[in-house]
Amino acid sequence: MKKLLIPIVILIVIVGILYALFAGKYNQAIVLQEDAKTAWSNVESAYQRRSDLIGNLVKTVQGAADFERTTLKEVIDARSKATSVNIDPSNITPEQMAQFQQAQSGLTSALSRLLVTVERYPDLKSNQNFLNLQTQLEGTENRINVERNRYNEAVGKYNKHLKVFPNNIVLSILGSFEEMARFEADEGTEKAPDVDFDFK
Repeated sequence: MKKLLIPIVILIVIVGILYALFAGKYNQAIVLQEDAKTAWSNVESAYQRRSDLIGNLVKTVQGAADFERTTLKEVIDARSKATSVNIDPSNITPEQMAQFQQAQSGLTSALSRLLVTVERYPDLKSNQNFLNLQTQLEGTENRINVERNRYNEAVGKYNKHLKVFPNNIVLSILGSFEEMARFEADEGTEKAPDVDFDFK
C-alpha cells in the first residue's frame, strides 16, 4: 500500500504544479484582458457622452441667428466621423487606435473652432443652456482623460503579464494572446492647446 501511495502523491504534486503553472497563468491573462476590455468600454462611454453633449451644443448654437453655418457643418461632420470609428476591444491594434485617435482629434479641433467662433455672439455666450453644456463638456473632457489613463494602466498590466517569464512561454503554448494597443499622445500635443471655456 505504501509503495502505491508514493507515486500517487508524486503524481498529485506534479499535476498541482502544472495546474498552477498553466491554468493560473492562463486564467490571470484572461482576467487582465477582460479588465482591459472593460476599461476600453469606459473610454468609449466617456467619448459617447462627449458626442451627445456636442449634439446638444450644436442644436443650441443653431438657434442663434446667422451663426456661421460652415463652422457648424465642420463640427457635425467631425462628430459623425468620430462616432463611425468602432474598435473591437478584443483586437485593438495600433493602427485601429491611431484611426480612432485621429477621428477624435478631428472632433476636438472642430469643437475648439466652434467655441472660438461663439466669442462673436454675446447673446449665445450668455445663454444659460449653452453655458451649462460648456461646463458639462469640460467635465467630460476630464473624464475622458481619466478613462484613457485607466485603460492604459489596464493594458499595461495585461501586456506585462504576457511578456514576463515564464508567462510568455506558457501563454504561447496555451493560446493566442496578443498585446493590446495603448493610447498615445497625438503628434504635436506636447504643446498644450489654449481652450478657454470661461467666457466673459
